[in-house]
Parts: sequence; structure tokens; C-alpha cells
Amino acid sequence: MSKLVTIYGGSGFVGRYIARRMAKAGWRVRVAVRRPNEAMHVKPYGVPGQVEPVFCNIRDDASVSAVMVGADAVVNCVGVLNETGKNTFSAVQAEGAGRIARIAAEQGVEKLVHLSAIGADAEGESEYARTKAEGEAAVREAFPDAIILRPSVIFGAEDQFFNRFAAMTRLGPVLPIAGGATRFQPVYVDDVAKAAVSGLLGDAQPGVYELGGPEVKSFTALMEDMLQVISRRRLVVSLPNFVARMMAAGFDLAQTASFGLFQNTLLTRDQLKSLQADNVVSDGAKGLADLGVEPVTMGSVLPDYLWKFRPSGQYDELMKSARNLQGDI
Repeated sequence: MSKLVTIYGGSGFVGRYIARRMAKAGWRVRVAVRRPNEAMHVKPYGVPGQVEPVFCNIRDDASVSAVMVGADAVVNCVGVLNETGKNTFSAVQAEGAGRIARIAAEQGVEKLVHLSAIGADAEGESEYARTKAEGEAAVREAFPDAIILRPSVIFGAEDQFFNRFAAMTRLGPVLPIAGGATRFQPVYVDDVAKAAVSGLLGDAQPGVYELGGPEVKSFTALMEDMLQVISRRRLVVSLPNFVARMMAAGFDLAQTASFGLFQNTLLTRDQLKSLQADNVVSDGAKGLADLGVEPVTMGSVLPDYLWKFRPSGQYDELMKSARNLQGDI
């Protein structure tokens, strides 16, 4: 019988790519999520019955244990960018990560890959960074041979980075951002998946790997590159810190006052703290090269999914050619 991998958060942005690659490698894939009925898009990744969404709440021992039974390998892709209800940073990124690692060790799982983030720091300014570090520590304590992946900002067709800001360009001539000088090293989502699969198949040594693409750019420069791809002229404005703090506080307050009916996906105070530090691979850190992955560039991928934000969508280049032709007549 083929081997089985349980992927917690396997229907999400990164998890789905890992699920697809593991299915192609011939593994049975168990996708553990809170809402299995919303994860049916993973089923076609393999033959009938090969990839199956199952219910799991990583805040509960019994739930985590039940979906891990019989697994040869485990991946934890669960994380949150904004706290909502019981899904706090601590509950998900620290306690949840430790729970998965502890139960994996108890059940004799062979391989564990844990998805963390560049910037994980027990002394970090943001709670996001601190709980990521707490989660890593809990994973290493329970499962010393775990492979921990720390990606920079991840881009790809389903991302909430370039897609989000490209959509904002439709609202007016100005594109406001916070932390414009902060540097990032964007990494393609499928390169992160390749890194995870390398660990699951036993092709990587245990330890921490920081994942970044071939380009390091400031937040402002990334937005300017995006504008080139979507053929729009917008003024990229990096908000002064005090303005960004006021806006983030207001958005957070709106979420609290609405009892969660309004979800702050715009800018939180904690995200603003994270933006105070660069998000790039550390000098001397193990990375994609050590996992046998050659990273792809943003320029080779962004046009494939950001075309829908161009003024004429998929016909933008055709419209440009038509205008040029009219000008020559």
C-alpha cells in the first residue's frame, strides 16, 4: 500500500501545492481542515480516493490525533495573519504547532515538516513573530528531527499579497502602503512546496531552512513592479508611521466592535509591527539550494495570474496593439 501523508491546512494557499506534489509522487494524501466541504478542490489532484479532505481542529488533541492515525509523514501548514475568535496566534501558531509535533512523535510518524516564517523571533516586536518562534521551539522539543521551513512573503496565483494590492489599484490613483522601505525576498509557492516534499521524501537533513526567491526588493519596489505587470499608473505612497498606526488601530477596533463581523484584512497593529523588520533570508542560513530547489523569478510568474487586473484584462496586449495600429494609420 502506498504511503500516507497528513497535511494540516492542506487546502490552503501553500498546502494545496504540497498536496498536489505528494499525490503526483504516489502518496495517499489526507487533507486536514476545519471545513472539508470547502476543500473539495484538492480531490482531483489524484485518482479517486487518493486525496481526501477530513475535518480537524488543531486546537484539540483528539481531533489532531484522529486524522494522523496511520500517517507516515505529517506537514503543518496552519497559520493566521489576524486573530479571530478562538483562533489566536498563540492557540494556532504556538500551541497548535506543538500539539501536532507531540502527537506525531507519540504515533511514531517518520517525517514532520513544519511551515513557519522568516522573522520568527522569541523576542520579536509582533505577536505573530513571537508565536511563530514558540511554535518552532515546541516542534523541535517534541520532534527533534523535524524540518522547519521559514519562507519570506509567498507569491502565486492564490496569494493574498500581489492579488490584494493589485485589486486596490482599481480604487483610485494612489496606492497606499505601510513600511515601504521594508525589504522582502518573495518566494514562489510551488518552490515552497518542492522544499516541503524534499523533506517528506527524506532528501533533506533535519533543521531550519529559510526560503527566499532570487530577488530582494523593498515593499515600494515590489508594488512598482506589480504596476508594470498590470499596466496601471498609480502613485505608490508609503504612509508615515503615525498615520499607519492610526489606521491599523481603527481597523482593529472595527473588528472588535463588530464582534468579528468585520474581518480586518487590511492592516492590523501586529502586522505593522512585523513591517518594522526586513523579511529576507539571513546570512549563512540554509535555504532552497540545500533542498535542491532552484527558485523561479517573480517576472516569470506574476503575469500568469495578475493579467486580470489590467485595464482590459486578458485583452490588454491586444488593445495596446490595436491602439498602436490606429496611431500608425
